[in-house]
Amino acid sequence: MRPAYRSDLAAGTDRFFAARRPDCPWCGSARLATRLRTTDLLQHKPGRFTLDRCADCGHTFQNPRLTDEGLEFYYRDFYDGLGEQRMSGTFGGRGAMYRGRAEAMLPHDPAPKTWLDVGTGHGHFCAAARTVLPGTSFDGLDFTDGVELAAREGRVDHAYRGAFPDLAPELAARYDAVSMFHYLEHSTDPDRELRAAHEAVRPGGHLLIEVPDPESRYARLLGRWWLPWLQPQHLHFMPVANLRRRLSEMGFTVVAEQHAEAHDPVDLLAAAWLALDHTAPREDAPWLPEPPGALGRTARTALLLAGVPALLTATLLDRLAIRPLSHRLGLSNAYRLVARRN
Repeated sequence: MRPAYRSDLAAGTDRFFAARRPDCPWCGSARLATRLRTTDLLQHKPGRFTLDRCADCGHTFQNPRLTDEGLEFYYRDFYDGLGEQRMSGTFGGRGAMYRGRAEAMLPHDPAPKTWLDVGTGHGHFCAAARTVLPGTSFDGLDFTDGVELAAREGRVDHAYRGAFPDLAPELAARYDAVSMFHYLEHSTDPDRELRAAHEAVRPGGHLLIEVPDPESRYARLLGRWWLPWLQPQHLHFMPVANLRRRLSEMGFTVVAEQHAEAHDPVDLLAAAWLALDHTAPREDAPWLPEPPGALGRTARTALLLAGVPALLTATLLDRLAIRPLSHRLGLSNAYRLVARRN
């Protein structure tokens, strides 16, 4: 695979980025300030990425944004290809979190007949949600081939592969519930995705959204080491007030807002790991010019082993000390909204 990546990178990374945007994509304000500059801390593909924040509405977004060619390059081998097994293992072991997301629907519709999970990946949420809602038919939608794997494995009843806004007309008013769990931040146009959701959910049905919270104190305290920044895949970060208001304008009524329930207690562990991984010599990857030598591999192993106490301490702090107080301390790293279509 290395020759193909070398060919992709021969002309540099400039073509992977669109022109810098002078105004906020959420409210149109020109009052922008740089919030973060970083690199690809997970795959270590080349490139530098900037997040700007709007001084008027607080929306944070990647600027300049990746082009379609850039999105293809940076997503390649992340969720599929080389990264498929790793990501499947990561997402497959989070059943309790998925059940909690499904349970968020129970006070509002305890028995939805049809549910569409947008950005379903390998369909692990749908598989876990069946234990909470055994009478519900779960369909999945994604633009990667993971959704086809989800159908083959029986995790979703029907798989849709493609862009949600393009597929929405054929799904009009078909679903009692539509979910977007950590999906909107990946979208090039969140407004268009929300309009597609309004089209797919029936009147009286519900839309569930979960996204990273850019107002989390962790976002400021941890800086580039805050995992939910996830550059370059995450393009938009919406403060909760912005999303509530936009949903209301589109014809939804927000019936629940959750912060503590949406918090994933991994911030300190992830920050410690990202810092260690960034400091250590690179492990082999096809986008590197050459594979690492024996000395580099040995040095990487030694550094990561030395960091084990820090990783264990961070895990204990995340799960035992901070998790029960995350919302009270303003540290919740995500929020969840449940909205009813009027």
